[in-house]
Amino acid sequence: MPLLPNLPQEILHHHNTPTTTTLHILTLSTTLLSLSLLIYIIYTRFLNPISRIPGPFWASISRLWLVRRSDKGHMHREFIDLHTKYGKLVRIGPNEVSVADLDAILKIYGAGSKFRKSDWYSVWQGHRTFDLFAERNEIIHGAQRRLVNNVYSMSSLKDFESGVDTVIEQFMQCMARQGPEAIVDMGKWMQLFAFDIIGEITFSKPFNFLETGTDGSAFQQIENALRSAAWVGQVPWLYWVHDYLSPLIGSHLAITARHGTIRQIAAREVTDRKEKTQHNGEKHDLLSKLFDVQNKKEKQLSDNDVLSMAASNVFAGSDTTAISLRSIIYYLLKNPTCLSNLRDEIEDRKRQGRFSDPVKLDEANDMPYLQACMYEALRLHPAVGMNLPRVVPKEGIVIDGCFLPGGTTVGVNPWVIHRDPSVFDDDVEAFRPERWLTEKTGDMKRYFFAFGGGARLCIGKNISWMEMSKMIPTLLNRFEIQLAEPDAEWKETCWWFVKQEGVMVKLRPRS
Repeated sequence: MPLLPNLPQEILHHHNTPTTTTLHILTLSTTLLSLSLLIYIIYTRFLNPISRIPGPFWASISRLWLVRRSDKGHMHREFIDLHTKYGKLVRIGPNEVSVADLDAILKIYGAGSKFRKSDWYSVWQGHRTFDLFAERNEIIHGAQRRLVNNVYSMSSLKDFESGVDTVIEQFMQCMARQGPEAIVDMGKWMQLFAFDIIGEITFSKPFNFLETGTDGSAFQQIENALRSAAWVGQVPWLYWVHDYLSPLIGSHLAITARHGTIRQIAAREVTDRKEKTQHNGEKHDLLSKLFDVQNKKEKQLSDNDVLSMAASNVFAGSDTTAISLRSIIYYLLKNPTCLSNLRDEIEDRKRQGRFSDPVKLDEANDMPYLQACMYEALRLHPAVGMNLPRVVPKEGIVIDGCFLPGGTTVGVNPWVIHRDPSVFDDDVEAFRPERWLTEKTGDMKRYFFAFGGGARLCIGKNISWMEMSKMIPTLLNRFEIQLAEPDAEWKETCWWFVKQEGVMVKLRPRS
């Protein structure tokens, strides 16, 4: 017997097709969605307060433009091109503007600025309560920075110098073992050196990367975290949804390594120190100084805060210094006259008895051409290649004749500012250390953003500068060095930090 009786065909047809009401609902929903999208595009393109600011079309209607650019790895160069094409202001998001106006820089980043860091930084901070880099509340940041400022001050550097000398000497021995005909990946060795030296300065214990010649995948973990944070920060809600669901779905964003793997490295050292020495003053490293602050400022610096500072040293301190060292070496080797001038300064100091081996920090600070070479290399290749985003306060601001309302995100890219001819002269793409030996030095340093600017200047700047000041002249005093392929260009990849590949050199000991 059939399951269905012999019903009229129109009934069967009606039974197997959507009802008229369902079709109407679908049609109405599609129409409303299309109309909403059209209204949004019309508003953001023509009615938004920042709609008059030029920029790429897709950037004005969706943050996916920024997400894609952040992940592709060449934002540092692309933003130079954008400002060349569009001018001092470029719209890079529905509510975000890239700024290259010198008058606005001090307002945005200067001391006492009301421009707080944007939500882009929230993915870096995660749930950490003590994070000088990512903290967006200026009151909290100011209080935290005052707690640890002395730890990173110039006066503290003397306590670290002997440890730095030890790691530099180990690096020189590694180079001497390479052999006169070997082609050395100096970029890789500088990263190994920078990681070991941040271990020495922070824990009085290098990570032994120089000794083994390998990093044990630590570099890749940091690079993955940087790449992840670069694009996830453009859509921070995604990070927090992932964070909420991670107990169920697991961790799938590499930025969590900043709060996981790297933090675990630091945690082992912090726990070991507390258990074995009770920070009794035997060591003169950053960790012991942080424990001293903890003892003096009871309840203001917790064990977790100390751990956060130590982890930040490892995560950021190694990469930024390695990038800067590569830059100095690369540009010196690409410009033989500058290299010769620096060698002349070294030899002059040696004749005067003012050059130790390894060079002392005071001696290096008194070498003007060395310091000029360092400034110039970091001008051409600052470690950070993305905008430093800030939020306009509620009263708004006028930049280059355009009013930007409160809540707009604005940011300056160091690569763009470092190529402003009104500050650095017309030959902005040339490596010319001599520009830092003129009367314009004050203006140039005012807009030197290799370590950020204003109240949020990188707290580890002094340590990084010390490492570079000591390493470069010591290396040049010990070795003759040249590029393996003088005409080859290196590869740059920007995921927040602009890392380089291709610093292949030949070196031989100097007599």
